[in-house]
Amino acid sequence: MKRIFPGPGRCAAFTGKLLLMIWLGLRAGSAWCQETTATPTNNPEADKAWREVYKASQPPFPPAAWQTNQPSREEVAKFNIAALLKGADLAKIFYTKYPAHPKAAQAHKKEYELLNIAAQQFGDSSQTARLAALEAERLNDPKLGEDERFKLRLGQTQRLLSGLPATQDELLKSADALQKDFPKREEVYRLMMSAAAEAEGAQAKVLLQMIVDGPAPDDVKTMAKGMLERQDALGKPVAIQFTALDGRAVDIAQLKGKVVLIDFWATWCGPCVGEVPHVKETYEKLHDKGFEIVGLSFDESKDALETFVKEKGMAWPQYFDGKGWQNKFGQQFGINSIPTMWLVDKQGNLRDMNARDGLEERVAKLLAE
Repeated sequence: MKRIFPGPGRCAAFTGKLLLMIWLGLRAGSAWCQETTATPTNNPEADKAWREVYKASQPPFPPAAWQTNQPSREEVAKFNIAALLKGADLAKIFYTKYPAHPKAAQAHKKEYELLNIAAQQFGDSSQTARLAALEAERLNDPKLGEDERFKLRLGQTQRLLSGLPATQDELLKSADALQKDFPKREEVYRLMMSAAAEAEGAQAKVLLQMIVDGPAPDDVKTMAKGMLERQDALGKPVAIQFTALDGRAVDIAQLKGKVVLIDFWATWCGPCVGEVPHVKETYEKLHDKGFEIVGLSFDESKDALETFVKEKGMAWPQYFDGKGWQNKFGQQFGINSIPTMWLVDKQGNLRDMNARDGLEERVAKLLAE
């Protein structure tokens, strides 16, 4: 059984993206994957305790029931958070009881890293005060190196990213401060790209402009410029016209009077597939009230797409050109991560570029206008 769990995220063409990835798919550099052996000391009891800390800080095997019954996102998060907090608690017990042990400093780091994963990747807010106290303690250490200081500051900003949209204002301030203090660290700009992809309206534009105006890597700056152009599309008609996979003629301009979901997705994208039940449920509830969906597939295999659509009973039209990330509409609109979901209102104007969360509520609101 592989230790890989489904989780919230996106499939990204932008490979430098720091967040919104499946947590246990990231092996190198993970707090759950560092260090394979413990150096013996003259304190067998402490060495045994350290081995328990190390064991608890490794990804646990998922429940056997998940082999046949796919868990919900909430179940995955609950399971992972429990394991992460257990590892963090054991690390704290270890360094408190054995402060002189060679692994005490590592235990301090593990506690913070595990708590931070729980907060960033799985949305756990129960340990916010504990995390803040650990960060303050380490940031106030005059012996803390520049790299470690940067990682802590970056972690604080990443946590705000995971709390969007409620943390938008704080995130903007934190990203601005991070850029000013560490202007040459490209991780800052990649994080800001992630934030811009999740933020809304004016906040996203501010983040993107900061990237364009700063010393960001060329690939990041190019994408930021494309996203700025895409932001300008808000409130305007969307020019999408094609012949669907099943032969239907599709023209967004001809769907005025309807609320339309434009779904950029692919069958090979795990997070996209995970959204299908939610999208289908919303379609079945609201289709008779004027809700339509247009799928824009980033698949390269026509057979795979046709088979998937048929098996899942996806009644809406699908665009397919077999070009993957070079998809015609993906290129036109600068799409660098999927799933990406847009909503077009009854007047035919693009109203929402972040419709993935709370899709049904967003659609219902536009239908009521």
